[in-house]
Amino acid sequence: MLNEETRRKLRELGIPSAIDYLTLQYKDPDSIHLSFEERFQGMVDYMYQEKYNTTVQRLIKLAKFRLPSAQINNIYYGSRGLDKNLLAELSTLQFMRTSTNLIFQGLTGSGKTFLSCAIGVEACKAQYRTQYIRLPDLLVQYDESTLLPMGPRKLLKKYAKYELLIIDEWLLDRMSSEELNFIFELVELRLDSVSTILCTQFTRADWHDRLGGGVRADAIMDRIVHNAIWIDTGTKNMREFTAKQRLEI
Repeated sequence: MLNEETRRKLRELGIPSAIDYLTLQYKDPDSIHLSFEERFQGMVDYMYQEKYNTTVQRLIKLAKFRLPSAQINNIYYGSRGLDKNLLAELSTLQFMRTSTNLIFQGLTGSGKTFLSCAIGVEACKAQYRTQYIRLPDLLVQYDESTLLPMGPRKLLKKYAKYELLIIDEWLLDRMSSEELNFIFELVELRLDSVSTILCTQFTRADWHDRLGGGVRADAIMDRIVHNAIWIDTGTKNMREFTAKQRLEI
C-alpha cells in the first residue's frame, strides 16, 4: 500500500485520483498480472476520466440549467411530432460549429425547456461554456446593471462570451425600448460567432410585434432567424403527461 508521505506528495501535485486508482489496483487480485506499462496506462486513463468528469459536472453546475438532469436519451417522442433524427443530429453539436441558432417553439408545457437543457448538457459534455437563463430574469439583471458604472456593457460582455446561450421564455413579456436595445446589442455581439437556443411559445409570425415592431424588430430578427433551425415541440402537454406517469407508478 502507498505510505502516507507518497499520498501527501500526490495530493500536493494535484493528482489525488492517482491515489484512488492505485488503491483500486491493490484491491484487484488480477492486477498482479499486468505489466508496468499496462498499469501506468490504466492510471493515466483513470486520471483523465476523473478530470473530465469533474470538468463536465462543474460546467453543468455553472450553466444553471432549469433541468440539469435532462438527457437526449430520455426524450419522449410518442405523439409529439418530434423529428428523432434531427434531435440526434443536434446532439452532436454540429450546429455550434457553424454558429447556428436553435429555436424550440411550442405551446406551454410542450417540453421546450427539457429539450434545450438536454442539448445544453451535451454541450457541457463537449466542454463548451454554456449558460441557461429565462428572458425575464435576464431583463431583471439588465435593469439592475443600469444602476452600476458600465453595468450594461459588462453584462453584455458576460452573456456574449458563452459558447452556447439558452434563453428560455423568449418574448414572454413585452419589453421596454431600453430592454430591446439591450437584446439587440446581445444578439449582435453573438452573431456568426456562437450559438443561441431560444425557447418560445410564439411563432415566427408573432415575433415582429412582440419585439415592438419597426426597424429595431427587423434588426433583431434578422440576426436570429436567418441562421436558425426551428423545432416545433407540438401541443402535447408534457408536464401533464409526466405527472400522470408518476401517479401511475
